Amino acid sequence: MPKARPTLEFQKIHFQKAHFLISAPDIKHLDKHLPPETGIEVAFAGRSNAGKSSALNRLTRQKSLARTSKTPGRTQLINVFEVEEGKRLIDLPGYGFAKVPLEMKLKWQRSLGEYLQNRSSLKGLVVLMDIRHPFKELDQQLIYWAIDANIPVLALLTKADKLKSGARKATLLKMREEAKNFEGEVDVQLFSSLKGIGVEILEQKIAHWYALEDQRQVQED
Repeated sequence: MPKARPTLEFQKIHFQKAHFLISAPDIKHLDKHLPPETGIEVAFAGRSNAGKSSALNRLTRQKSLARTSKTPGRTQLINVFEVEEGKRLIDLPGYGFAKVPLEMKLKWQRSLGEYLQNRSSLKGLVVLMDIRHPFKELDQQLIYWAIDANIPVLALLTKADKLKSGARKATLLKMREEAKNFEGEVDVQLFSSLKGIGVEILEQKIAHWYALEDQRQVQED
């Protein structure tokens, strides 16, 4: 009989204990303060109006951990939050906002690409997309970068409460079919910071990524 696979043990993650650690304008500055081979990071990325900050605040049960702004595109830094020792959440700069100068857009895109391709402590990427405008060109580019770097992706269709139940389900099924074209590990789920849709799934996915890396480190030791 084949040997049973060992059960992956989940440590309960207390996301509400997350606190701000550091901000950096790019990966070079981040590497100086947090060496890339230390700790476990899960990054959040999305267009400037996708609800990224609201999702981080809902996940951590904090109203203002991640700053929300009525003017999308204001967040220009890589913001790091520590959930517990060695486990971090990374808030990456929003992208794709029309009123941001082209030079700044390109700088953000380079920063995102460098982070995804060179940050060895990154073990999971959450890509947030408005359910009414999913898988835009920059979203797809980001996901392809992650896949090339062997980073698993959770694609959240945010603001799911904006659609009726039937439309939500139809969009979810359609986007899951489209996600197969990436030919990588891309899980698509519904999410709403306002109504709490998908929050538990988000918690479980991040806890899973943390646990996988914890297990790998134990095996290496």
